[in-house]
Amino acid sequence: MIPTNSSITELQFTVSEADNWTNLFKRTSGWFGGDGIFTIPLDGVESTAADTTGNTLVLFSDSLIGEITDGKLDSPFVMINNSVACMRGAEPIASNISFHWALDEQNAPLSLFIPNTPNSKPGEYFWLGDGFVNQARNNDIYLFGYRITTTGAETFNFKEVGNTLIVLPSGGKPPFERQRQLDTPFYMDGKPESTGSFGAGVLVNTKESGALRPDGYVYVYGVKGVKKEVMVARVKPRDIEKFNRWKFWDGTRWQGEMMLAASIADRASNELSVTLLEDGRYAMVFQTDGIASTVGLRLSQSPEGPFGPIITVWDASTDLKDGKHLISYNAKAHPSLSLPGELLISYNINSFDFFEDVEISPNFYRPRFIRIKIGD
Repeated sequence: MIPTNSSITELQFTVSEADNWTNLFKRTSGWFGGDGIFTIPLDGVESTAADTTGNTLVLFSDSLIGEITDGKLDSPFVMINNSVACMRGAEPIASNISFHWALDEQNAPLSLFIPNTPNSKPGEYFWLGDGFVNQARNNDIYLFGYRITTTGAETFNFKEVGNTLIVLPSGGKPPFERQRQLDTPFYMDGKPESTGSFGAGVLVNTKESGALRPDGYVYVYGVKGVKKEVMVARVKPRDIEKFNRWKFWDGTRWQGEMMLAASIADRASNELSVTLLEDGRYAMVFQTDGIASTVGLRLSQSPEGPFGPIITVWDASTDLKDGKHLISYNAKAHPSLSLPGELLISYNINSFDFFEDVEISPNFYRPRFIRIKIGD
């Protein structure tokens, strides 16, 4: 019998910096910075890492490629819009991780995933959402790509214009030349308070994934609007490409109309996670209010909520002290890299004056990690 805790308002925990994970991504050659950082266990088992021998695909969005010597860039760097790392085992060992990107005809770094669907337009690029190994479809990897275009705005010089499923055939290796891309209908284009899409987080709640309470569904979370409201859809893994079989939680029931999806939480971030804890509760982890300094957590008794009040589990202010323009964002948990009874959580550091700060301190743009130990 699975132990349960009925409270969605309180969590007993201790928290500490996970320096060994943070330091794993502090690099001086090749890939030396990036955000995003979703982790996909390649054996499809999403539960905590009692077995530390599995392999993991790590997804990044905007990534920096170059060389750093004595804390300074020693040549011009290249920014690409996405990259990956391949990791052996579930421990932060530098020799067990390798970073990958594509190359153009001049052998210059190039994004691994570039929009190439019927709805894509020249100049668009992908930032990556969450993904999973689909054990019902030949163990192919399904991940979300957000089609992004440049807007010319002064502060946030980008806009999401579409939602894509990227399919990586089982056993594929970077640069994933056999990838497939599918336009999805899961993008809401409208006023600032209603624009959003799905793919911000994925919960695989199947027996094959190691779920404690499997119901056979994959839950896909979305975020919309300036209030960072969270929505949720679900689908059977075998039906992932049959978009008419996706159902959306409207606050009362699962139904087929995306625009009726209810807000199950707010004040979240564009990337997040929902994880079933060992005590039977679901934990949603996010950066409170999108780009604020605190990492937040909400609890629920089901994947669709209702979720309780925000529990602040970390303040990232100390990571921002070295630059007046630095920000933290997009916190999420990585259960397949977490030890039993713990959650490993990452968040990203960026800057509103990016190109100035990267010249001063080129290692600032990378994930930071904390470890939450749950219980007394």
